[in-house]
Amino acid sequence: MDLRKFNCTDRFVPVIGQGTWYTEADDRDSAIAALRLGLDLSMTHIDTAEMYLSGQAEEWVGEAIDGRRDEVFLVSKVLPQNASRHGTIAACEGSLARLNTDHLDSYLLHWRGSIPLEETVAAFDQLRRDGKILSWGVSNFDVKDLQELKAISSESHEVCDQVLYHLRERAIEHAVLPWCEQHNIAVVAYSPFGHGDFPDSHSRGGRLLRQIAEAHRATPRQVALRFLLRKPSVFVIPRATSPEHVEENADAGDLQLTETEIARIDKAFPLGPPPAELPML
Repeated sequence: MDLRKFNCTDRFVPVIGQGTWYTEADDRDSAIAALRLGLDLSMTHIDTAEMYLSGQAEEWVGEAIDGRRDEVFLVSKVLPQNASRHGTIAACEGSLARLNTDHLDSYLLHWRGSIPLEETVAAFDQLRRDGKILSWGVSNFDVKDLQELKAISSESHEVCDQVLYHLRERAIEHAVLPWCEQHNIAVVAYSPFGHGDFPDSHSRGGRLLRQIAEAHRATPRQVALRFLLRKPSVFVIPRATSPEHVEENADAGDLQLTETEIARIDKAFPLGPPPAELPML
């Protein structure tokens, strides 16, 4: 598995991790087994949130990593309505309890809400001083939000922006990705296969993905992941529950595309115009 430094942290993190969003249809045993298999296959970056299954996803993650906590780069998120100074600290304590750990490797604000960012940053800094989180970041932040955050957090530093990014939704490439690269912030792509709209195998783009995959003895989904990872600041966190999908995701970690293949994919799935607002799910 290819590893990259998680930008301004001291950790080298696998480029392909494990997401836990949309676990509503999963059963506990299969979800935990999938996460454990992912760890066995070096996908040690696990992302979750207090929102997912109202905290139950964190409990499942806690069971999956039991006895293996030191292997994991563990990330969770606070809901914006909980992101006041005291609310963030309380939410983090709740996540830590459900995950059965004494610290998070990174803690994110799930999306921008009405509570002033100053309060959330103050809470993040307090949690860092107390050793309950080792770093902090954000999710679904556009450039204007990142700029405001940077002005507030002059004495500390956000380490990542977790954003929607897949072949059919490349809006972050207009401004968010370049800004994060300039300011040494990791970009973590959620829903890297889209949300139920991965290119059909009979479509023009789908046929191209299949053709490139066959040349590498890979799959179209592995090719899609690797295209997103062509920028050195990007990480992806696909979700998988079946052993086959877990193994498929992990095997994309060592796939390398040629510049010609990247150019062909770029043409087949064009960037599109800048959006009025950053897309999110």
